[in-house]
Amino acid sequence: MKIEELLKDVEILDIRGIDGSTEIKEVFTDSRSCTAGCMFIAVKGAESDGSEYIIPAIENGAKYIALSEESYARWESKLKGTPAVIVKNDRKAEAQIASNYYERPSLKLKLIGVTGTNGKTSIATLLYDIFTRLGHKCGLISTIANYVNGRKYSTINTTPGPMELNRLMSEMTDDGCEYCFMEVSSHSIDQERVSALRFAGGIFTNITHDHLDYHKTFANYLNCKKKFFDSLPETAFALTNLDDRNGKVMVQNTAAQIHTYSCSRMADFMTRILEQDINGMLLRINGVEIWCRFIGKYNAENLTAIYGAATLLGAPAEQLNVIMSELHSVSGRMEYFRGNDGTIAVVDYAHTPDALENVLKTLREVETGGDLICVFGCGGNRDKTKRPEMGAIAGKYASRIIVTSDNPRYENPEEIINDIKGGIDKEIMPRTLFITNRKEAIRTAVMTARPGSIILVAGKGHEDYQIINGVKHHMDDREIVRNAFAGME
Repeated sequence: MKIEELLKDVEILDIRGIDGSTEIKEVFTDSRSCTAGCMFIAVKGAESDGSEYIIPAIENGAKYIALSEESYARWESKLKGTPAVIVKNDRKAEAQIASNYYERPSLKLKLIGVTGTNGKTSIATLLYDIFTRLGHKCGLISTIANYVNGRKYSTINTTPGPMELNRLMSEMTDDGCEYCFMEVSSHSIDQERVSALRFAGGIFTNITHDHLDYHKTFANYLNCKKKFFDSLPETAFALTNLDDRNGKVMVQNTAAQIHTYSCSRMADFMTRILEQDINGMLLRINGVEIWCRFIGKYNAENLTAIYGAATLLGAPAEQLNVIMSELHSVSGRMEYFRGNDGTIAVVDYAHTPDALENVLKTLREVETGGDLICVFGCGGNRDKTKRPEMGAIAGKYASRIIVTSDNPRYENPEEIINDIKGGIDKEIMPRTLFITNRKEAIRTAVMTARPGSIILVAGKGHEDYQIINGVKHHMDDREIVRNAFAGME
C-alpha cells in the first residue's frame, strides 16, 4: 500500500524521509513481529511505551516509524535517519492506520457497538445469534470469543487492539458478512481503539461502579462511555436504557438517531414482566407476549435492548418473536446446573456490585424453598473499593456466603478476602465461610447445600482459568460444579 493511502485522515505533524509514492509492505505495533520493509507504530499504552521498542523494531527490519512528537524528540538521535511519520496522537494514528491498512472494513459492515458496565456480552452475542438465525452472515467481537461467520477465535481483551479489530472485520467482509456485533469497553474508548471505526448503531446498557482502578473517578468512567455516543454519525442509531439514571446523559450530545428502551417507563421499546419462575419469564414487549428462557429484570432490560436493536436493523417481527423465545443464556451468564436432589447451581460472570446484586435479587425472588448460597471473590490488582461493597450485598441477599478467590493476579488472595470481609456485618458472620481455594469453596457449597437450594457461583463465568502470581492455571467453575454434582470431586 502506498503511504499516502495508509496515512489518509491521520493527523500528521511532520513526515521525514518519506514521499507519497513510498510502498509499505506491512504494519506492526509489536516490534517482535516486524519484517523487512514494514512500518512500526510506536504507541504509548497504559502499561508500556511502544517507543521503547523502536530500536528492536528497526533491528527486526522495520523501515518506517510512526510515532508521537514527544517520542520522536526522545529517540531522534538513535533513529539515525530512519524515515518517520510524526503524528499528533499516536493512539488515534494507530487506529486510523489500521483501518486504512485493511481498507476500512467497518464501512462495509453494519457495525453495532454495545457499551455499558453489565450486559454487553449477552446483548452482542444474542444479536449475533438472532441475525445468524435470520440467514445473515455475521461477525461477533466479544469477551467470550470472536466469531467470523461461525468460525470461532479466542480473545484476550473485550475489545481487541486496532490492528486485530480491523483484521477481524476485514476477514468478515471477505467472507460476505453483513453485520458485526461488538462489545465496546471503556478501555477501548479511552485508548482510541475504536476511534477510526464507523458504527451503524450504538447500544447503552447501564453504568455502575467498575474499572475505577483505571478511570480513577466515576465521572471519568461515565464521560468515557459517553464519548462513544458523542462520536456516532447522524446515520447511526443510539439505543439507550431509560431505566439507568444516566441513560439520557449518554445520548445528550450524539448526532445519531436516538431511540429508548425501558422496563418501567414510556419508551420506544417497552417491556413488562408478566410472570417468572426458575425456568424463565413471560414478557410483554411492545404489546407482544414472548416466553424467554431468562429470569430477572436486568435480563428483561437486555432482551428489550436486543429486541429494539433487531427491530431497528429491520428484523421481521414474526420471525424475531419466535427466535427470541428460543434464545439460551450466553456461556457463563446465568448458566444453570441441576443436582439430583433439586439443588441448582448458577454460574454467572457477575463481578461488580451492581451485577452481583441483580443476580442475587433475582434468585431470591425465584428461590425454590432451600437456601440461597453465594460463592464469590474479587479480582486482584483491580478496583479495591468495590470489595467491601460486594461483601455487604452478599450479606443482604444470601442465606449463606462463601468468600473465596477470584483471579488474585499479583495480590495476596487472603488480603483480598479480608477487604471483602470488611463489608460483611457481624451478625452475618456465623453464616459466612472464608475458603481461599476456589475449587474447595465451590465443592463445599455443593456438598453442604440442602435439597432445593440455589448456589450462585459468581465472578468468573465463562473463564476457564485462574490467574495466581501472574500465571494462568486451569480453573472452570462450570466444570467444578458438574463434577461436584456427579460426586467426582
